[in-house]
Amino acid sequence: MGMKHVLKQAMEKEEDRSISYSTYMSLALYDVTNGYYMKEREKIGRQGDFFTSSNVSSVYAKTFAHFFIRLVNEGVVAPHICEIGGGTGKFASDVLQEWQTISPDTFGNLQYSLIEVSPFHRRLQKQQLLSFANVSQYASHQELGASFNGIVFSNELFDAFPVEVIEKREDMLYEVRVKYNSGDELVEVLRPLDNEHIVNYLKRHQIELYEGQRFEVPLQMNVYVEQLTSWLEEGILITVDYGYTNEEWMHPARREGSLRSYYEHQLIRNPLQLPGEMDITTHIHWDALKVVCEEQGLQTVWHTKQREFLLAAGILEQLVNHEDRNPFSGNRKENRAIRSMILQGGMSDAFDVVIQKKGLPHFNLDHYLHIFS
Repeated sequence: MGMKHVLKQAMEKEEDRSISYSTYMSLALYDVTNGYYMKEREKIGRQGDFFTSSNVSSVYAKTFAHFFIRLVNEGVVAPHICEIGGGTGKFASDVLQEWQTISPDTFGNLQYSLIEVSPFHRRLQKQQLLSFANVSQYASHQELGASFNGIVFSNELFDAFPVEVIEKREDMLYEVRVKYNSGDELVEVLRPLDNEHIVNYLKRHQIELYEGQRFEVPLQMNVYVEQLTSWLEEGILITVDYGYTNEEWMHPARREGSLRSYYEHQLIRNPLQLPGEMDITTHIHWDALKVVCEEQGLQTVWHTKQREFLLAAGILEQLVNHEDRNPFSGNRKENRAIRSMILQGGMSDAFDVVIQKKGLPHFNLDHYLHIFS
């Protein structure tokens, strides 16, 4: 049963034979057999469809490792890291190798848990992390336990969550939905907005669209964040992703929203083009994420650009002085990777890092990062 059949089955349950964008994305990305993330194929790296910071160079994970180690060594948090959506397992592997090298004493007590919905990625992670006995894998955070104490980390997790899509036309709000036309092609259709969850979201965050504006509503992200942050009993939540604040969403440059797809490292502007064969992504809503977290007792400690975090966490300390003239040597490549992550206009411009705490009344971030005012 192919993706077309899966989508048509879902559409047959609707009176007008259309499905919400979130239903379309859920099936295209996560259908057990045909979903993009569930398939047996590479998605990250040169042979895949996109890169992540952790796959560009190990210096990224090493920099985070130094921050994690400081928190654990000082007794700020329990020695347990939970990484959600760990992809190939490279970030985990680099963190664990660095930890074992520079803090072998605390490494002996460390637990590293990976939450991953994709069976394919779980297998890749298992292969990558075979040499580490302190690693465990789960399909959901609920499998790990009823509650959690430690550090919860994610990198480019929430941008892959399905979203609802709305649009304002002639002073009316419409939901953008998906269906097959008479030519058996996937197309968008508009339906007057009657989803009370979307309406409540707009009211709650005081969002008013201007004429012609398209906007993605992250209802599924909000539900997941609420569950996750309720599950976190005490510790630090670190979220790395690309996204906008409510104010930034209202900028004219965001008029058409942020929904897009990637296939073999090419931007595909039509997310209906190759369902199940390409990544579909949106920029996340930082203000919505913070509001949900705050309702569950989390406090935002720092929201900054990835570059600023990496500098504060000491990435420059990994620069290697060398006399090596070979431009392809390991030292040269590592130094280039560091520069690419901190240069203005580089990849770190696109990413934000949000650090939040739950409990930990005496935690002061300045003690663990060199934050430049």
